[in-house]
Amino acid sequence: MVKFYTMPLDRTFAALSDATRRALVMRLAQEPGLSVSELAAPFEMSLPAIMKHLDVLSDAGLLQRTKTGRTVACRLEAEPMRDAFEWLNRYEKFWSDRLSSLATYLEEESWQSKQRRNRGSPSSAG
Repeated sequence: MVKFYTMPLDRTFAALSDATRRALVMRLAQEPGLSVSELAAPFEMSLPAIMKHLDVLSDAGLLQRTKTGRTVACRLEAEPMRDAFEWLNRYEKFWSDRLSSLATYLEEESWQSKQRRNRGSPSSAG
């Protein structure tokens, strides 16, 4: 089933949800301006399959293509990822607070457990 995402954030997350597309983004971040064939080289899939992945990235605004003669070079456009990062960042405080509370609870439980064991152990003064 084909899904059309209208919101830019939806398109960004949808584009980055695929491991192949994430790998393509990582390659472009490390080596800007690679040609489509250079991008496709390490993947064990057809060039048309890579082109479909590049289309999804392009539709999400994550990819800029430039054609010179017969060569199409690709460049990463990271701005949409900034919006996704900001959206995710809103939840960082929420999860940090929750994890801190859990850590405190576990430390207290561990301390209380040690106290119970120490009270219940036989005295060596016998």
